[in-house]
Amino acid sequence: MSQNSSKSRKNVPEKKRVSRKTVIAIGIVLVVCILAAAAIFLLTQGPLIPGASVNTSANASSSFTSASDLYSKSVDLANAGNYKDALEDADEALALNVSSLTPIIQSNRAGILVELGRYDDAIVAADVAINAPGNLTTLRSIAWYNKANALQALGRSAEAEAAYANASALNPTLKHP
Repeated sequence: MSQNSSKSRKNVPEKKRVSRKTVIAIGIVLVVCILAAAAIFLLTQGPLIPGASVNTSANASSSFTSASDLYSKSVDLANAGNYKDALEDADEALALNVSSLTPIIQSNRAGILVELGRYDDAIVAADVAINAPGNLTTLRSIAWYNKANALQALGRSAEAEAAYANASALNPTLKHP
């Protein structure tokens, strides 16, 4: 009987943990999609304010491009383990006040802040991304996951479990580590 039970256990697949690189890769794909959609939107809308000159639209497009570039650089730096500089670039991108990029920048910042041990700040950044309007399922799942990591590091296990559950509900590949 013990042989049968050990054989049946061998056939049960183990839950796999999602690696940090996978979460970052998902984030990068999300960024590219958001950037493409925002660029198309900005290019087709013309001036953002009625009666504004084309130059105003160009400035908005320039801010968007600058914020996008800083965000991308921030992701690259974080992937390389340079979290201090990654945070500086993310903060510079936020300072450009491109509201369409704020949720993704904040979601990424939350992960960077966790790596820097700034858990309370990470929770605040994650909450900005989580509460952003729009259909941002992938972005929210990553923000929930980063928030869960911060809560876990602070010893707030019950809250962390709930946050991991929210991340997993939005993206089943994101499981509690």
